[in-house]
Amino acid sequence: MQSLIRNSIQATKATIELALADAQLIASVEAAGLRCIEALKAGKKILLAGNGGSAADSQHIAAELVSRLNYDRPGLSAIALTTDTSALTAIGNDYGYDRVFARQLESIGQAGDVFIAISTSGNSSNILAALEAAGSKGIATIGLTGKSGGKMAGMCDITLKMPSSCTPNIQECHIMFGHIICQMIEDTIFGAEYNPKRQTA
Repeated sequence: MQSLIRNSIQATKATIELALADAQLIASVEAAGLRCIEALKAGKKILLAGNGGSAADSQHIAAELVSRLNYDRPGLSAIALTTDTSALTAIGNDYGYDRVFARQLESIGQAGDVFIAISTSGNSSNILAALEAAGSKGIATIGLTGKSGGKMAGMCDITLKMPSSCTPNIQECHIMFGHIICQMIEDTIFGAEYNPKRQTA
């Protein structure tokens, strides 16, 4: 059993090292963070969606923005489209599961918002439909996916492709980069005024 644990940790470590060495991925993460910063500074919002573990990651990232990541500061506008069971079941029942995120984007999304789409395969049909809806409303799109990128890679303004085809390792990198993007946002928008480490530096 301990060998399984060590092998799992090694696999995670190897994926992170590949990500660290991937200059294009690092540049894409920077671009994603800057796009979110631009939107939030303009009074727009971040919308997120995914299925299963990616739904949990959507909620996790939204919570870091609405509440806090590293220090107390004003809340930021972020909504996970995975949390309203009444909306999800109504849309699923009336329009089909493929529309559960697209319909919400059509309803509450505005030009200038950012939609962060999370799919390890890059081929989740409801995520693809949501990307189409976002594009039609002038909503910027950021995709978090796996090594192949899937169909969503060609539909996003910015695509973060994790250097793995293993779902758990892809998801581990998704939340790592989600935290990094949140830190970029927090530090850039609030900086020394709220960050005690910045104040004493």
